[in-house]
Amino acid sequence: MFIHKVATGARLRLVGMLIAGAFASLAAQAADTVTVGLAIPLTVDSGGVYGLGNELGFFKEEGIEVKTVVFQGAGAMLPQVAARKVTIGLPLPEPVLASYETGKTPLPVRYFYNAIPLNEIELAVLADSPIHSIADLKGKKIGVGALTWGTIPATRALLRQQGLTAGKDVDIVGVGVLGSGFLALKEKRVDALNFNSSWHAMLELSGTPLRRLPYPDTFRDMNSNGFVAHQDTLREQPQLLARFGRAYTKALIACEANPKLCVESFWRLQPESRPKTGDAAKQLDEAVFLVKRRMNRTLRNADGSLREFGKFNLPVIRDFVEAMYKSGEFNTANIPVDQIFDNSLVPEFAKFDVAQVQARAKAAQ
Repeated sequence: MFIHKVATGARLRLVGMLIAGAFASLAAQAADTVTVGLAIPLTVDSGGVYGLGNELGFFKEEGIEVKTVVFQGAGAMLPQVAARKVTIGLPLPEPVLASYETGKTPLPVRYFYNAIPLNEIELAVLADSPIHSIADLKGKKIGVGALTWGTIPATRALLRQQGLTAGKDVDIVGVGVLGSGFLALKEKRVDALNFNSSWHAMLELSGTPLRRLPYPDTFRDMNSNGFVAHQDTLREQPQLLARFGRAYTKALIACEANPKLCVESFWRLQPESRPKTGDAAKQLDEAVFLVKRRMNRTLRNADGSLREFGKFNLPVIRDFVEAMYKSGEFNTANIPVDQIFDNSLVPEFAKFDVAQVQARAKAAQ
């Protein structure tokens, strides 16, 4: 059970002011534990943010301690957020949107930070595969990490747009994450993988060339994972979420500025993830490549300018909902996107000096 500790009350505020002012009052508070529920395991490009955020003190400066818990997909993780057993989750949008379908009970969660602004989910096949389009998947098998994954509804919708029905024309099967899924594709037990772009890049770096199947614009432009919290947490403790989002954003900027340190911090955070054999220098270079790739997609617009940190593109999400409805995946298009995706904390995420964070990261060893 998650327990949130924060010092409040007039007496503490008075003591804080008497001793050293408002800043000392904040520092005097016990660190708030923020438990982040993940639908898939951390990898070097996603986990370094937490590692470097800890090592450079970004989370500590915001008065929070972050713990991560991995669940078997969004279907297993979201009920934990809804029950407030974890503070924050990082799911794809589809399961939350689907809970607002007619006849269902909406999940009591709200997105407050757009962590992956573009669709990271891909359909990838071996480079020499005869499959060149989604329509070519007829009679084939698509591998996903687990059948609880939140990616599956959009994949079914993509198939329906091409006249294919999952379970009839195409099989979606669980193959496990990372290495077990990679092996399933290489051994041709599945014909395509429905993993994120970073995982596919990892498979390519290991020596297996891939080809991505083209997505329609509506699906390609839709954001992937975002941070959610219970609606009561957003209402009652917005500054807790703002502090987390700001620290997380600083860590993203730091990872972009010093990707090598970002990699090394993740390997220190999860020592079992560091490769045990092979060319260490080559492995470090490959890991740095993955971090650079992810940070660029997360932080930068197409022209290289910084995105507005954590902001959701509501018109794009509305187009996605309409496409899911027309594909038969949602039973209504009347889903309150503005209520589900909240941009109210976005100004808080940017309340720091980007250049200062970049300099701090570059100077760190």
